[in-house]
Amino acid sequence: MPPRRPRDLLKATDHPIHPFDQMHGVDTSGLVPAGHLVTGHPNDAHVTAYYGIAPSILRTLISRWRESPPPEPISQYSFVDIGAGKGRAMLVASELPFRQIIGIELNPGMARTAQKNLDHWLAIHSADPTANPIAPILLLEQDALEFHFPVTPTLLFLFHPFEAPVLKALLRRIETQYANRPNLLDLLYVNAECADVLDRSPAFTRLWSGPVPMSPDDHAADLEAIAQQEEYGSTGDEQCAIYRYTGRAAKQKS
Repeated sequence: MPPRRPRDLLKATDHPIHPFDQMHGVDTSGLVPAGHLVTGHPNDAHVTAYYGIAPSILRTLISRWRESPPPEPISQYSFVDIGAGKGRAMLVASELPFRQIIGIELNPGMARTAQKNLDHWLAIHSADPTANPIAPILLLEQDALEFHFPVTPTLLFLFHPFEAPVLKALLRRIETQYANRPNLLDLLYVNAECADVLDRSPAFTRLWSGPVPMSPDDHAADLEAIAQQEEYGSTGDEQCAIYRYTGRAAKQKS
């Protein structure tokens, strides 16, 4: 019998309701352990839990990425969320001037919840004449390892959706599709538990890494949610990293 990992000790919760959900009438709260996300896919053994990204962390990390700076303006970038879950990161990112927002989610139940959230999000923004325009949004229920990345510059978002074996496979797929397009894919990695995989990659360059703090409201919500998990605590931040696909040739030259 394989040893139990910390993720195996997580308990499913649907409360408390995060302030983001209370404000917008969506359902992105709660924690869904990996054992509840089984689909029968060969990579089920490597998926991690669903837990919605703190909006303040994602906004801060995107701001830091924009300061890097990327080679193209944000309006040219497709924001791609791998392991979109209930879609919170997609909703938050859509308020920024990206070219488009794409979410990839393998689990059918999570994808259904995410689509309901997206439909509601679009409806409330369309009905509010004072709301800022949002980026076009598309959710795909599919395996991330079969996803065809857009031809546009891409900002890839990972909230540690899977462990090293799948991450390595995803990086190989990126290399295949971006072999002739260096510097046109950047990667935001939150809860960067497998950052060493990217650091060892000959095709990716780390632009920045460090803790990103939550806002007071997000931290209060995180404290309340994580208090229900015996093996975890809330530090009020997430370890994050930003990478750029520069290609193998660039690292060989350096």
